[in-house]
Amino acid sequence: MSARIDRVVTSGTFSLDGGTWAVDNNVWLIGDDREVLVVDAAHDADAIADAVGGRHVVAVLCTHGHNDHVTVAPELGDRFDAPVLLHPADEPLWRMTHPEAGYRSLADTARISVAGTEIEILHTPGHSPGSVCLYLPELHALCTGDTLFAGGPGATGRSYSDFGAIIDSIRDRLLTLPEETTVYTGHGDGTTIGAEKPSLADWIARGH
Repeated sequence: MSARIDRVVTSGTFSLDGGTWAVDNNVWLIGDDREVLVVDAAHDADAIADAVGGRHVVAVLCTHGHNDHVTVAPELGDRFDAPVLLHPADEPLWRMTHPEAGYRSLADTARISVAGTEIEILHTPGHSPGSVCLYLPELHALCTGDTLFAGGPGATGRSYSDFGAIIDSIRDRLLTLPEETTVYTGHGDGTTIGAEKPSLADWIARGH
């Protein structure tokens, strides 16, 4: 199997509800030496383009519409003549950063093929209305954006987020996946489904 998942870490800011925070983002490149899918084009177009190299970009996919995950998505889409993909429920968040740029709608259970492997899109609302995760069964991998981290759910204390919804998404869509599934998160270190599954009740008790 030739497909692999590579990481580029970029730095910038996340802004919402009048606040701004410094953040480091994981940008995931799924593919092989010929073609690649860019997941969450954050902050630094040149760094991401350098990692892509001469490969064909199948698409620039956004796990959700928060500014720190879509910063340079239109720029990279134009640079590589690739579609930008986003779940339409995150339209209001997208427009905060890109009032003019367009994207193609991403739907639950959509399939994307890259480098001979298939990716299934899982709509996992909660952190934002249009948050999605990417499941790659052949690679035993899951890219979760800001839906699931090592240690619990993504933040739900700001506009357009919902704690009950993110718990439902994680319980019903993610923790049902094989326990050996490696989780590639939007920020920080990864984890596995098996490592996180026992903590669901604690997360619910803790709240957001």
